[in-house]
Amino acid sequence: MCMEKTLALILSHATEVAAISASRAAGYGDRNRADGEAVKAMREYLKNIDFNGQIVIGEGERDEAPMLYIGEKLGTGKGKAVDIAVDPLENTNATANLTPRAIAVLAAAEKGGLFHAPDMYMSKLIVGHQAADKVNIDYEPGKNVEILAKALNRHIEDLVVVILDRPRNEPWIKGVRKAGARVMLIADGDLLPGIAVAMRGSGIHAVMGIGAAPEGVVTAAGLRCLKGQIQARFWPKNKDEEKRLEKMGGSAKKIYKTEDLASGKEIIFCATGVTDGDLLKGVRYFHGGARTQSLVMTTVSGKIRFIDTTHVFDKNEIEYRI
Repeated sequence: MCMEKTLALILSHATEVAAISASRAAGYGDRNRADGEAVKAMREYLKNIDFNGQIVIGEGERDEAPMLYIGEKLGTGKGKAVDIAVDPLENTNATANLTPRAIAVLAAAEKGGLFHAPDMYMSKLIVGHQAADKVNIDYEPGKNVEILAKALNRHIEDLVVVILDRPRNEPWIKGVRKAGARVMLIADGDLLPGIAVAMRGSGIHAVMGIGAAPEGVVTAAGLRCLKGQIQARFWPKNKDEEKRLEKMGGSAKKIYKTEDLASGKEIIFCATGVTDGDLLKGVRYFHGGARTQSLVMTTVSGKIRFIDTTHVFDKNEIEYRI
């Protein structure tokens, strides 16, 4: 039986419990508390699943993170060997301040199906399938905008490009605007906008600029399910990071594409909104429960599921949480 039938919906529950736990700590200005709650909830759920899971992208190295560290074994040990990339709370700042675009997210694949990306920066260019292999990360931003407009059969001024609002991304910001396209600057959280690029009607047509590498791998997993494309190049800040990258089998010179970062044949992508964002609504509470919205995709079924779930808490849980 394929992973889509045995794991996809089960793993979506892991992002749901992480999102609910993070949202309970949201809005208090403490991003570490929110992240900690999400990590604990996701790990507690994953350790009881009947599979042989291993974290390949997580909260850090074993000596840096007490839970969901790189190399940590999860599950009961029964069943298929699965590599997992997790971010129990992507965009901790948004959670702390109750601003948009915070999610709980994970990707999974058969062993060896996800690139073991170190925690460093990565230059990214993300587009939908119409512009795949037509744009090039080495082109000037303006040239890529022109190619994208032609591929989408749109006027350049109709395009929206998401870029992280950082000084290091100023060349992309200026280049896109000079070409005539619009720039959506975001404070944090470029993962879900990278997925939205490959979905018609999202209003986002590309993601450009330098962001986190681990999130790039998770984005690639989602894009495999949608036939979108990421082109990326690791961006080590110093020689130590470059050596670490090489030790993990990477290169700062190579251009990595979607299949390089997420090469698995059976890939699962799950995300649940913590706060409202581009594709997903955040956790909404009512007396005695909560509602979540999740995105669940796999390369096996070709299905893209938006799942609205109502969670009814038992009496003890309500008393404990409130």
